[in-house]
Amino acid sequence: MDAPARPPPPPLGSYAEEQEVFQLLQNMLEELLIHEPEDPIQFMIDHLKQNNDDAPRICVLGPPASGKTTVALWLCKHLNAVRISQETLLFKEVLALTKEAKAYKERKEKIPNALWANLIQERLSNVDCIKQGWILEGFPENQEQAWMLQSSGIIPRHVVVLYAPDTVLIERNTGKRLDPVTREVYHTTFGWPSDPVVQQRLVEPDLSEQEMAKKLLEYHRSFPDIFQIYHQVLKSINADQPSVDVLSQALTYVQTRPRSAAPFTPRILFCGPPGSGKSLQAALIAQKYGVVNICCGQLLKEAVAEKTKLGDLIKPYVDSGYPVPDKLVMKVLAGRLSSLDCMTNGWVLSGFPRDVEQGEQLQKAHLTPNRVFFFHLPYESILERLSQRRTDPVTGERYHTMFRPAPTPEIQARLRQHPRDTAESIERRVEAYSRNVKLLEDFYPDAFYVNADQDPQVIFEFIESCIIKPLPRRQLTPL
Repeated sequence: MDAPARPPPPPLGSYAEEQEVFQLLQNMLEELLIHEPEDPIQFMIDHLKQNNDDAPRICVLGPPASGKTTVALWLCKHLNAVRISQETLLFKEVLALTKEAKAYKERKEKIPNALWANLIQERLSNVDCIKQGWILEGFPENQEQAWMLQSSGIIPRHVVVLYAPDTVLIERNTGKRLDPVTREVYHTTFGWPSDPVVQQRLVEPDLSEQEMAKKLLEYHRSFPDIFQIYHQVLKSINADQPSVDVLSQALTYVQTRPRSAAPFTPRILFCGPPGSGKSLQAALIAQKYGVVNICCGQLLKEAVAEKTKLGDLIKPYVDSGYPVPDKLVMKVLAGRLSSLDCMTNGWVLSGFPRDVEQGEQLQKAHLTPNRVFFFHLPYESILERLSQRRTDPVTGERYHTMFRPAPTPEIQARLRQHPRDTAESIERRVEAYSRNVKLLEDFYPDAFYVNADQDPQVIFEFIESCIIKPLPRRQLTPL
């Protein structure tokens, strides 16, 4: 008895992209360059066992009273990351250097940058920070700290910087209150605790108005140097707005992915009702980026014209206007998408899949798209676009009675309407699309949605922007 046939392995490029192999190797190379271990192979093995490269690595910076603590706590709650701040390092952690740092604090002396960097490095080397990720609140404070952290391999992926006018920050500081037990920060106007017990034990901050002004001046002097170091991963957020808006912007930003240097082969899928402009946009994308433009319907006609065995099986369905069975469509489509030009240059596909079952067949064949677009167009606009199309039987040129009329009365007289462009046919095709589109949209949760009822160039620019930017990480919890 023959052994059951195994499914074919996925194409190497697609597998590497899905598993983010390139990013993994890039992260490991960065760690090797930073730490320069004596045994690189063992170091990489340990890295794979211990590190979680998907874990958040975030810095929340800003002047005093800008809301760093609130933002950091919010992000920790949503990302399940570990918050690291001056308070946590000095009062909630038992580290080797905590006693030394507290001594500086008690003498009201400035804690050296090297000591802060060592404290942070020790804390971030713990298992919870490695597995869950970390959020540094208020660190680094200056350029020297930033360089020290980087030399230790502590490099944030996202840096959130809060800003607000100094007058607003000084006013906020005046109403700020601290819970000495939990180290939570409250405000007499914006965030007063409801628990009377907590209200009783709140204390005013140590900073007077003069000290606050001095701290702000110090921050303004040091921040430009920090900006230069982190400008590629930094986002500034105006803190002088409702806290919900600040938190929403911060969470949205840390969910974005940095641009990857990994080789990217476009596999683009256009779904939409008839007349929504899929063919035009596919042609524009193919022309600019050199990807292979594949229309499923045209592909089937070509198979019939080539008179292959598969084409002979498809011909009766094409001639009669009945849908070609999915099994035959997939054979033609899989063969074309697996060809060398598609594997090398990428592809843009329209006309397939039309339902979830066809989408699952694409997935089983390891032909999963990495960009999916759904074109939305009102039925009235579809009818206007398609029902007034006409074709010249002599030249094969296509015209439109409203948008592109025939140039001469002679051509106008011989124009014919394709049977598929009658109102009855359009209604039937749109209804068939509408029955399946909702489930298909659920099948592709990362899809982009296109308003197809606008200028084609505007649509193209939107599609182009979605193709070149990286996709967000789906595992992060949305707001």
